[in-house]
Amino acid sequence: MTALTVELPPDIPVEEARLLLMIKLFKVGKLSLEQAAKLAGYSKPTFIEIISKLGVPVIDYPAEELQQEINF
Repeated sequence: MTALTVELPPDIPVEEARLLLMIKLFKVGKLSLEQAAKLAGYSKPTFIEIISKLGVPVIDYPAEELQQEINF
């Protein structure tokens, strides 16, 4: 795994920056839910709770595909 070093402003905690980065990588499909939770330092259920509160969908299933699956 590759490491990333970033200098943060003093008012941004490392844990918050790590969490936000993992959320973004999950949202764009670069990390699975499990990978993002682990790298953010949270259990999967806790990570789900956090991202849900932030309005990030846990399951991103396009409405058209869902409707096709239901009608199949």
